[in-house]
Amino acid sequence: MGRPYSMDLRERAVRAVEVDGLSRREAAARFGLGVSTVINWVRRFRATGGVRPGQMGGHKPRKITGAHRAWLIERCHERAFTLRGLVVELGERGLAVDYRSVWEFVHAEKLSYKKRRWSPASGTAPTSREGVRNG
Repeated sequence: MGRPYSMDLRERAVRAVEVDGLSRREAAARFGLGVSTVINWVRRFRATGGVRPGQMGGHKPRKITGAHRAWLIERCHERAFTLRGLVVELGERGLAVDYRSVWEFVHAEKLSYKKRRWSPASGTAPTSREGVRNG
């Protein structure tokens, strides 16, 4: 992951706009930055009085916890399921989650369900057109 620009560069770019009177485009060209970057820094400075970057990254807590976790584990052990079906069922229970959240939960809890293909009882099905006459 990338790192935020230095505070010194941020402050010099914002000072060029706020104090020296440069446009955001001129300040971006002077410091070799993207125009939208300078626009956002000036916007942040006007809103908060500083140009310190926000938090990058961090831990995102899981949404499927507590009673929903217990219900989902029990549900997966009861009968066959699909991930999309579980998303719908959780939505009906009041927990809005996406496919990826359910997949990560099922994978972490080792609750996978393998669908088995149906196969005929004997392997005598014809595989070629033997015995078919062309008249």
